[in-house]
Amino acid sequence: MHAIGIDIGGTKIAGAVVSDDGRILADDRVATDARDSDAIVDAVVGMVTRLAGSREISAVGVAAPGFIDADQSIVYYTPNIPWREEPLRERLSARLPYDITIDNDANAAGWAEFRFGAGRQVSDMTMLTIGTGVGGAIVSRDRLFRGGFGAGAELGHLRVVPDGLPCGCGARGCIEQYGSGRALLRMAGAIADAGGIGRELAIARERTGTLRGDDVGALIAAGDPGANHALRELGHWLGQACASLSAVLDPQLFVFGGGVAIAGDLLLEPVRESFLATLPARGFHPEPRFVVAELGNDAGVVGAADLARLHSTSR
Repeated sequence: MHAIGIDIGGTKIAGAVVSDDGRILADDRVATDARDSDAIVDAVVGMVTRLAGSREISAVGVAAPGFIDADQSIVYYTPNIPWREEPLRERLSARLPYDITIDNDANAAGWAEFRFGAGRQVSDMTMLTIGTGVGGAIVSRDRLFRGGFGAGAELGHLRVVPDGLPCGCGARGCIEQYGSGRALLRMAGAIADAGGIGRELAIARERTGTLRGDDVGALIAAGDPGANHALRELGHWLGQACASLSAVLDPQLFVFGGGVAIAGDLLLEPVRESFLATLPARGFHPEPRFVVAELGNDAGVVGAADLARLHSTSR
């Protein structure tokens, strides 16, 4: 039976009707009014109603940024939406005639890759989503890891530099400050300031007054040495984080999603090199593979729908 997946972001809400084999049958998208909690709930209710139509729907899964409780009901905290202890499942259940499950957006995307994408051939997978920040998801023995309170797998806040750069979470030295899209722009800007191989980066910055992700991505694709140096620096830090994660989780596969992962092997090569250079007891056990995610922007809605379907059948 079909399920509906909703992915709430800071700028848009995406939704889709998803079959039990992960195919999107219908989709929808609206802008997010990130300042108004009631408007977001109204938008989700309207989207689910439109997508359901006359279809038979088994469940609705909602993927939201931030910390979700262990009962998959309450959003403890979301950085870019005014949700604090938000009873999201209760509010949606009062207005929709479906079994509803709330999950973290990175968990939903990771689960989609595990079930239908890059991780479908393994039982243990760790996914890092490299966007504005760094998101994460862990699958162990075919089960999504959420932790004792539901807020586990916040991999972007693994500390890699003691007393390093301040992070929005309140700590210092998190991988989000060294391995994210925002970090890549900072590194590229520093290379532009230094001259030499940063010449093309500086020219791109002069055109608009700031370096944009599209500018750096285009220069990476064109083989620009300055942009690729920044990408290798980013990969170095991600590889160190993966070595620490591997020592704890021992995944068979690391999957990289998000906008920066479009770089493919140009990102994965320095990640692998740094990983192998810092992996504890290298050579004494099998090493994981490193791949790019396959489902792109559809992962959130596909994963949310599948998790909701599984949750409803287990009740």
